[in-house]
Amino acid sequence: MKKTLSLLLVILMLLNLSACGASSTSNNTSGPQALASTSDSQTNASDTLIYGSSDYTRINPAMDEHGEINILIFNGLTAHNGKNEVIPSLAKSWEFDEASCTYTFYLEEGVKWHDGEAFTADDVKFTIEAIMNPENGSENSPNYEDVEEITVIDENTISFRLSAPNVAFLDYMTMAILPEHLLSGEDMQESDYFRNPIGTGPYELENWDVGQAITLVKNEDYFKGVPNINRIIFKIVPDDNAKAMQMESGELNLALLTPKDAQTFSEKKGYTCYDMKTSDYRGILFNFQNEYWTENKDIIPAICYAIDRESIIDAVLLGQGIPAYGPLQHNIYNNEAVEHYDYNPEKAKEILEAAGCTMNSDGFYERRGEVIGFVISVGAGDQVRIDIALAASQQLRQAGIDCSVDIPAQVDWGGQMAYLIGWGSPFDADDHTYKVFGTGKGANYSGYSNPLVDQYLTEARQSDDPAVRAKAYDNFQVELAKDPAFAFICYVDANYVASSSIQGISPDTVMGHHGVGIFWNVAEWTITD
Repeated sequence: MKKTLSLLLVILMLLNLSACGASSTSNNTSGPQALASTSDSQTNASDTLIYGSSDYTRINPAMDEHGEINILIFNGLTAHNGKNEVIPSLAKSWEFDEASCTYTFYLEEGVKWHDGEAFTADDVKFTIEAIMNPENGSENSPNYEDVEEITVIDENTISFRLSAPNVAFLDYMTMAILPEHLLSGEDMQESDYFRNPIGTGPYELENWDVGQAITLVKNEDYFKGVPNINRIIFKIVPDDNAKAMQMESGELNLALLTPKDAQTFSEKKGYTCYDMKTSDYRGILFNFQNEYWTENKDIIPAICYAIDRESIIDAVLLGQGIPAYGPLQHNIYNNEAVEHYDYNPEKAKEILEAAGCTMNSDGFYERRGEVIGFVISVGAGDQVRIDIALAASQQLRQAGIDCSVDIPAQVDWGGQMAYLIGWGSPFDADDHTYKVFGTGKGANYSGYSNPLVDQYLTEARQSDDPAVRAKAYDNFQVELAKDPAFAFICYVDANYVASSSIQGISPDTVMGHHGVGIFWNVAEWTITD
């Protein structure tokens, strides 16, 4: 039977207290007493950063979207600073010829791969062509689909001619560059290189104990200057609760925790809490490759209206987040005026009944003899995402939609009904829109297709005129709200907790998807005694 208040939300609210400090940081002076031991008995604990990480089966930035470790091992031609602005990296400068739509990059000289080989423009050409090759199946390929020609002018100069302007191109050249001499002729999905990566970045791989830890040591020849911290260990801790316990015991000295776990450190001596804003949203992805939505797509607006976002933010995120209504809320091109789908159970009821749905004796709507309902799949290990899905499911059941949650061992993108998705980018508005909502693009896991959405996203990426882009993104957001790909739920803050001995973390940088981005200036960090 329907309840007026979700029992799950009540339980969550009783369990959760206040968040990890109201300000961006909560600072105490001395660090935890113990640090985890490593395979290297000579490791100086005061000069080793131990980060609680999810597991890696490979480190492959060209094929995979995510990986906090990538920025430590690799460099792109460009990089992002603490304000998420594009700055030079492997390229010391560049120029754009508007007439030919060509970018020319002038590379840093004398840069070495971790194995001592010289970095050259051939490595850049190799990397981007590998991403563009459809046989390699890179989810990053939409970022470069307008590249028509790559020309190596000399070993330190390379040009990219585009078929049309793409104002996000400099953002996309933050892509990690890979070594041609180690990957030429290799399988870009299966090569052993991706379990023993060689980069140009501030840290290089020292040891990979599969399922346990990935140990990095500072690159003494780093072209931007030798990092301060000797070692960084990515300790594999896939369970959120275990991360909190290992922070408490001193086995970790930096971790991204759940809001509930992070708040327990807010008054503890020796810890600093970083409650960081993100562009990282959560929502229900509807799998349009599943025939259920062929017949029931018209009820998606009712699902959107039936979700009480504020109560989920209060109960699950402890107030550390904001309601989500679209993918660009932390971007300059956000359209605040679109339909927000604010909580309105009466509106949900109106839509369902107008679609021919009637309530049965169990309190669920039916249509053509079939109960209206679906399953939300959620990846294991992310407790916040699981709790959001459970809360949304309860609310939908209250609204008469028979919704349940499944936590499969492996995600079946083609077969599942729905997924508690997360996306978001603090960079150019093209990032995480064009390839997520564009028909057939590399990160469009829902199979969503809307010709007007495709048109507006293309118009926006092909103009450098802010007014043109603003109009195109306004139109995109209006159309996406009319024809939702997701039921947007909330933007989540990133709750990092660190030993107070770690200095140099930038608390005001807006984080990306999964809270990624904290290591952007890691070479400048220090650990004090």
